[in-house]
Amino acid sequence: MTIFKFMEKTMKLISSLTLITLSTFTLFASDSATLKDVTQKGESSTKLLLQTLGKNMKMHMKHGGAIEALDFCTQEAQNLTGDVNKKLPEGVSVRRITLKTRNPMNMPTDDEAKVLEELQKEQKSDKSLPKHIIKQVGKGTYKFYKPLVITNPVCLKCHGDIQDNKLKTEISNRYPEDKAIHYKMGDLRGAIVTTVKK
Repeated sequence: MTIFKFMEKTMKLISSLTLITLSTFTLFASDSATLKDVTQKGESSTKLLLQTLGKNMKMHMKHGGAIEALDFCTQEAQNLTGDVNKKLPEGVSVRRITLKTRNPMNMPTDDEAKVLEELQKEQKSDKSLPKHIIKQVGKGTYKFYKPLVITNPVCLKCHGDIQDNKLKTEISNRYPEDKAIHYKMGDLRGAIVTTVKK
């Protein structure tokens, strides 16, 4: 092999490696951009849902106590969640999920339940919960999970060790299979999950 042919083959090899490197870089850059977009949509959707539900819950709790707040949860919370979804970009939807359901509408799918179980294990092992988790669940479809932790004592009026017998009866009448009780401050309540379809 002459020196010229050797140099020609070497240059072709370098050119090929350069193309592979550029393709890999483009792939990583694309993934990074996708994750950034999913994160932004997940954070903004979560914020809008929590603000909408939290504002109304606070108003009802202040006006009529835990019973009126229960009325709000039973009659309006899901409708308000629907209103929030109408305001989100195309291909984006948000909802609440939990392993200990009160309203069956908040029951997780199988893949969502696995994520909640992972979060529970993290908390039980005294590890800090992640700010969020992103899972790809299909081609161009992602789920953004924001853990929900009980940080406000007022939540325990309806989700802790309920002392008010009237409230306990009302909850039992409306939700005969209720599991959303006996929580304590700092417990994982569930998550807000935002589905993003690219």
